[in-house]
Amino acid sequence: MLFLGTIQVFKLKSIQISTMKRILSEIFQIAIGIFLASIGLKMFLLPNGFLDGGATGIAILLSELFDIDISFILLLVSIPFLILAWFSLSRRIFTKSLISIILLAVIIHFENFASITEDKLLIAIFGGLFLGAGIGLTIRNGAVLDGSEILGIFLNDRLGISIGRVILFFNVILFGATALLLSLEIAMYSILTFIVTAKVIDLMIEGFEDYVGLMIISKNTNSINEGLIRIVGTGTTLYQGAGGFGKRGTQPKNDIIHTVINRVDIRRTYNLIDAIDKKAFIIEFDVNHIKGGIYTKVLSREGLKKLSPTKN
Repeated sequence: MLFLGTIQVFKLKSIQISTMKRILSEIFQIAIGIFLASIGLKMFLLPNGFLDGGATGIAILLSELFDIDISFILLLVSIPFLILAWFSLSRRIFTKSLISIILLAVIIHFENFASITEDKLLIAIFGGLFLGAGIGLTIRNGAVLDGSEILGIFLNDRLGISIGRVILFFNVILFGATALLLSLEIAMYSILTFIVTAKVIDLMIEGFEDYVGLMIISKNTNSINEGLIRIVGTGTTLYQGAGGFGKRGTQPKNDIIHTVINRVDIRRTYNLIDAIDKKAFIIEFDVNHIKGGIYTKVLSREGLKKLSPTKN
């Protein structure tokens, strides 16, 4: 009994240590994200009057119009969105978002970076790159730096409108106001900044590796499955197909292959399947997030032997 109690205490401590490491990792990455976002704003966008989308864009626009420190305006503009966050997000995300926005405002206020270029195209691209990297990193770790995402989540919950449409409509109004109140040129460069920011956010959240999923139905399931494992080096899952009806009439029961591969392997995979069964039915679909498995690992010969569906 004492021995079992000791094991349970050890497991509990191990879980606590793991949780603490995860929390510290999140805090560290959010801090880096806030710093990157502040560089994008202070070193590129703010000195040149360029906007981004969302609440940050509203703050920059108001700062340009009324010549008020953006750090104060950013906090004021974020208040309505944070109120929405209280009702639409978890308390943990709300707390981290509140602290993140306050820290971003403080860093912007005290940061003294000088603008490093006057080239408007470089300003739009690199300003969007740093800002997108910062926002994406904070979102990936459970915090929100911009209120438009919060508004999108809130309206999606209440009215069923997609988050993407809410953000798009929000920014159309913002950039339209920018064209009227500042200039059409600034509005166009700000749209470019927003596009770069949005793309970098996607890359930070989803990762730089691009994966696709495949569902394969064939009369030669075993041969294709072995080829995927041995030649492409990916893992597979087999589903029991109960039968169906297609162009060639009633289909018998057959195993269905499900796999995820890197997009760079897509041509090789199709060539492999065509060499075995040109009439194989293939469904290809995008994969936004994956975890675990063997798709990113370089498999040794011993590892491939273990995965092989046939014995040597």
